[in-house]
Amino acid sequence: MKPFLSLLFTSVLFLGTTAFSSPNDTKVYLCTGPDSYAYHFKKNCRGLSNCSTALKESTESEAKELGRKLCGWED
Repeated sequence: MKPFLSLLFTSVLFLGTTAFSSPNDTKVYLCTGPDSYAYHFKKNCRGLSNCSTALKESTESEAKELGRKLCGWED
């Protein structure tokens, strides 16, 4: 019975973290430069054209936690 409960608990944890993910877990792109302040939905966004450092993939919620705002060129 104990292995069954352990498996059940693990399944519930997995479903809780994947099936009900936040709508802000959308993939976004960040310029890693020191003056960068925005996040972008498209890797080829016009706002990233001046990025001279590496691009980083992130989630929208993580970008917001870093204080980033949505790029003004995004729809």
